[in-house]
Amino acid sequence: MLSLDLSGRRALVTGGGQGVGRGIALGLAAAGAHVLVNDLAQDRAQSVVEEVAAAGGTATAAAFDVTDYAAVVDAFGAAGPVDVLVNNAGNAGAAGMASLAPFATSEPADWDRYLQVNLYGVLHCCRAALPGMYDRGWGRIITIVSDAARIGEKNLAVYGAAKAGAAGLTRALALEGGRHGVTANNISLGTMRTPQTEPLWSDPTNPHAQALMQSYAVRRPGLPDDVAPLVVLLAGDQGSWITGQTYPVNGGYSFAL
Repeated sequence: MLSLDLSGRRALVTGGGQGVGRGIALGLAAAGAHVLVNDLAQDRAQSVVEEVAAAGGTATAAAFDVTDYAAVVDAFGAAGPVDVLVNNAGNAGAAGMASLAPFATSEPADWDRYLQVNLYGVLHCCRAALPGMYDRGWGRIITIVSDAARIGEKNLAVYGAAKAGAAGLTRALALEGGRHGVTANNISLGTMRTPQTEPLWSDPTNPHAQALMQSYAVRRPGLPDDVAPLVVLLAGDQGSWITGQTYPVNGGYSFAL
């Protein structure tokens, strides 16, 4: 029998104050987990905490910068046990996305923003979470990556490289953590409709948006609610024999065997 009850579990969602992270936080809370909502901005994290409470769940705001290892260690120490870590914070962090351009015309000054949040942020949080998971003999690490990493995407080379690095870390952690009761998996996303991308979708006649959707079997961008159900499955006891995998949630932009 399928049961997605996460009662008694504590889940930390990085970048949980908006967009996909918000949807994941709400989904985990609805399944019974106490959710630690991370964001760079305290007000965004607190807003999601209030949404969770209004829906009958429990959550705590945890504002810190995933790219600052000392801050991550302090935050995890203050947060208490973390059973489920969802590495969702991504894109280019506070620095914002650089203009899309071929790698051959990019500059090293533009690379660091992608590496810091998409790769080092994941390294920092995993390193802070794993010892406690090993001690308790139970844990789940779920990292949100991108099809830019899984299959490649022109003009997003460094972003894709950083996400691919995070996906490789997940596979290594699956091998290291399995004997400790810890699983690690990736969810690879296609184009999502979030507050950051809303200008692209607000006009249904936008030719760029229309052309982009021609690449998707399901002709719409992804929504935060499309991601949360798989996260909840992987986060629970019934995901205990699923590890080291990358699952596309991408509307059919690309397929996986």
